Amino acid sequence: MVFCLINNKSKQIKAYPRYLTTDAKHFNPVVLAKWTEKIVTRWVNNVQLKKYTAIYCAGVYGGIATAYTVGCCLRCVFCWVNWSRDFPERYGKYLSPEEVYTQLESAGKKRGIRKARVSGGEPTIGKVHLLELLRLIEESNYFDLFILETNGILFGVDEDYVRALQKFTKVHVRISLKAGTPDAFTKKTGAIPESFEIPFNAIKNLIKYKISFHVAAMSADPRFMTLEERLALAKKLAEIDPLLIKHLEEEIVDPYKNTLKRLKYAGWDVEWPLRKIYKPLSNLLKNE
Repeated sequence: MVFCLINNKSKQIKAYPRYLTTDAKHFNPVVLAKWTEKIVTRWVNNVQLKKYTAIYCAGVYGGIATAYTVGCCLRCVFCWVNWSRDFPERYGKYLSPEEVYTQLESAGKKRGIRKARVSGGEPTIGKVHLLELLRLIEESNYFDLFILETNGILFGVDEDYVRALQKFTKVHVRISLKAGTPDAFTKKTGAIPESFEIPFNAIKNLIKYKISFHVAAMSADPRFMTLEERLALAKKLAEIDPLLIKHLEEEIVDPYKNTLKRLKYAGWDVEWPLRKIYKPLSNLLKNE
């Protein structure tokens, strides 16, 4: 397998990062996002196309029309997505924003569902493509809500990207945090420790531009987050706004087939099933 090398001076990744192994080198997720964009997007007649593997309705959020895109800029060990995350050049079909919207609407109408999202990969890779898709959702007479799931990397380094969301009244952002400390972030995602702060900067940008959002985190699962790390995460969120903790969506890791393989390759020995979860972080708030 080929893994990532990074030169901090040139900021060049020498080989495209795949899934993590015990000896995998760390990478800059912003650089990886740019490289991934070159693989998963292309321009045809001034339209940015992006790769997708499937579009259908999923059961989460009470039912939602979902476009499964290709490629990500993190390598989370607990990721459930198929190998299109790690080998984006091998998977997916290039679609225009109009084609994605049309298929989302068709899928939604079959089930009477008026919510949509992009999942599987990182939706924010391919900025022009995503903003055009959001415009189509906004002008739609069918969809009422678009849930934008993101790891926050590009929203944390591109303030204008977040500012552009102000025009979309149907968009709600779900920003997913992976860890509570820099070292844990690197261990779980493969990204350099310095990039740990980027998703928190994305949260600040979302607040600044008054974008509807909430935070999710893998913080209810003691197999993947120690109590000390969990408290560190709570502290960082509280420093931004204590309400972030009160409305935090806390997740646990499910044993999907690809998740189990990624954990094995990365050297994680995890007990299944989960026997006990943490109490909600919101319990840490005083006078809640």
